[in-house]
Amino acid sequence: MRPATPAALLAVAALAAASLTACGEGSGGGDPDTVRIAYQRNTDNKNRIVDDYLAGIKRQFERAHEGKKLELVPIQAAQADYYAKLQQMMRSTKTAPDVVREDTFLIKSDIKAGYLRPLDDELAGWKDWARFAPAAKASAQGEDGKTYGVPDGTDTRALWFNKEVFARAGLPADWHPRTWNDVLDAARTVRKKVPGVTPLNVYTGKAPGEAAAMQGFEMLLYGTGKDPLYDPAARKWVTSSRGFRDALEFVRTVYAEKLGPDPADALAPNVDGRVATDWLPSGKLAIDLDGSWMGKYWQPDGTRPWPRWTSVMGRVPFPTQSGAAPGAVSMSGGWAWAVSARSGKAGLAWQVIETLQTTENATRWTVSDGQIAVRDDVVASHKYLSSMPGVDFFTGLVPYTHYRPALPLYPQVSSAIRDAMEAVTTGDATVVQAAKRYDEELKSVAGASGVTARER
Repeated sequence: MRPATPAALLAVAALAAASLTACGEGSGGGDPDTVRIAYQRNTDNKNRIVDDYLAGIKRQFERAHEGKKLELVPIQAAQADYYAKLQQMMRSTKTAPDVVREDTFLIKSDIKAGYLRPLDDELAGWKDWARFAPAAKASAQGEDGKTYGVPDGTDTRALWFNKEVFARAGLPADWHPRTWNDVLDAARTVRKKVPGVTPLNVYTGKAPGEAAAMQGFEMLLYGTGKDPLYDPAARKWVTSSRGFRDALEFVRTVYAEKLGPDPADALAPNVDGRVATDWLPSGKLAIDLDGSWMGKYWQPDGTRPWPRWTSVMGRVPFPTQSGAAPGAVSMSGGWAWAVSARSGKAGLAWQVIETLQTTENATRWTVSDGQIAVRDDVVASHKYLSSMPGVDFFTGLVPYTHYRPALPLYPQVSSAIRDAMEAVTTGDATVVQAAKRYDEELKSVAGASGVTARER
């Protein structure tokens, strides 16, 4: 997935504009009885979890709303391209969908751009809103205090490891690393004793998008100290601190010592799909820093059924840098359903969101997509608690989790992080050089936005 650099966004926007023009008019010029819902379709054609879920929502909505239609608008694209295409669509009343699936890390920038409609009036009369966790509600709020989306789940992150590979390497099945060095030492042992197996995957570089920035770099960075990326008290972004450089050094070590995938594979847009559907189930990868959703791929109805995964794969929290309290770190994100500001059918669009978020539908979605629940009725559901081995483990990481600074500038900060990661992955720059470039880029984008960065 390409980073959302200005050049990339312009290229994708031009492509999107051409394809949208060919499709004809959208929300503003279409059938007043048809609600259009836009979402990301997985680039893996075997993965149709979202499509299948929304097909059921379409049937429910149309049965309950006589004469109304719900049109599904899948955008099959890598993550960064999906963001750019969706934003292009929302710029015009002719192409804007009515309901959109928003990554919460982008919601504030889309609010600032005027793409989304506040939902406070609807939420005030919706009794189910009280069931949502406060942190989940906050993830869909704008800087104006209004709420612009209804979250449909969250996630946590940890280390997955292959017990069979570990046994061949002489490593314990109850592995529990306490520091970053423990993780690297286990990877070095695998490299030495199990040739042909990639010891450790840490997402990196530009193409994997937020997988690199969030569950790669920030899983490291947030284990180095308090508020390492953005200082909310000072309301300032933090330039490359000692913790930032240490996190870059970890990434550099993984690839310089050949503990990770070949850089050509690591920097490919579809690397996350290969990890889930090939490298792990085929025993080609020993340790993977990844998300709570991985098991969904291996379920009987998943894209890569793997009956033995529950006995082969272990899970363990990712440690803080040197084992400092609380000893573990996780990052959380999530998605939300929102209403386009340029929709001419906001009332009907809200009714679609209500359909998406009945208790039954919310539970079905959380289970089918391997999400961590954000509603108390879903958390208490036996169907959720028994949905997948490990759901209790990943739910238990919530006390250790962190959220990205959901500010308008974050996408550019994320892009700068991925630039720095790629430079040390390929060896094009030392850690010091990559950190310096990050500082320069951060100060440039922050200054252009009237925001300041500070040194630590």
